Amino acid sequence: MPDKAMAIQRAAWADDQVALRPVMLSIAGDSAAGKTTLTKGLVEALGKENVTAVCVDDYHRYDREERRNLPFTPLNPKCNYIEIMEQHLQLLANGQPILKPKYDHSTGTFGRPEFVEPRRFVIIEGLLPLHTKLGEACADVSVYLDPPEPIRVAWKVARDSSKRGYSREQVLAELERRETESVEFIRPQRAKADIVVRFGSLKQTADGHGHDHDEPDGEPTLSAMLLLRPTVSHPDLSSVVTDENRRAIHLKLIRDDDGKPVDALHIHGHAPPALTRQVEEALWRGLGFGDDAVLPSGIGSIEGVRNEPLAVTQLILVYHLLQLAAERR
Repeated sequence: MPDKAMAIQRAAWADDQVALRPVMLSIAGDSAAGKTTLTKGLVEALGKENVTAVCVDDYHRYDREERRNLPFTPLNPKCNYIEIMEQHLQLLANGQPILKPKYDHSTGTFGRPEFVEPRRFVIIEGLLPLHTKLGEACADVSVYLDPPEPIRVAWKVARDSSKRGYSREQVLAELERRETESVEFIRPQRAKADIVVRFGSLKQTADGHGHDHDEPDGEPTLSAMLLLRPTVSHPDLSSVVTDENRRAIHLKLIRDDDGKPVDALHIHGHAPPALTRQVEEALWRGLGFGDDAVLPSGIGSIEGVRNEPLAVTQLILVYHLLQLAAERR
């Protein structure tokens, strides 16, 4: 008698409908690190009809009321159905649909499960998509969002107090409660990512390695630094990172947290918008959309306000997704 697993596999092969394996991008990071904002721009650039976006925070085990009496927070794998998340990531990575749980962050309750079918691109975002080796293996390219803590705290206070019904004091208390688990479970995912993205002021994104420009006076402008690790093939930026564009973007070799050399792409938020737009348009043309193609309006949007470093970051990620899709044809 044939092995049961082999029999199941043969039955799958015999199916007339052979699923096309999508390109999967995983975006990990702590709460309010910017994962959803980054994802929205990617969906806009690639087209909603081409992208399936999944938040793995939907795999929480407990609703908000139940969590009040628990000794751990949503950052802890014990608070999430990690095994089911892994199963669903495998199915999506192989072009198969899932019945996904739905967690409503505005009410802290669960809704009806959703039937989700993978499209050409699948974007996974949330607290723990790279926590396990299996989750990490499902991603074709992975990103970790690493904003400086003062900025992330400010973002979380603003979001949770305006959209999730918390007071400022409640948000700060919850952040303090979560800190130990953030160190243990969330931040280790940084070492697993192909690309690390840090949004912050010019000095914060310099990450201790210095810059050729001083921060302008007044309110700090959001800049970005991307660590482009050699675990995946990155775009050729020679036509974009030029002396002419140095005020907007430049590339340097630095030491990563583990001491290994890594390319650091700095995108300056204080650069003249027209210059940064030239960089974006050059990247867009390099993606093969042609000279007449118009940048999607949603690229670089943060609550309706455009941010050029975010737009450049999203375009670089679009490059990776399109390159992998072309290789998969």
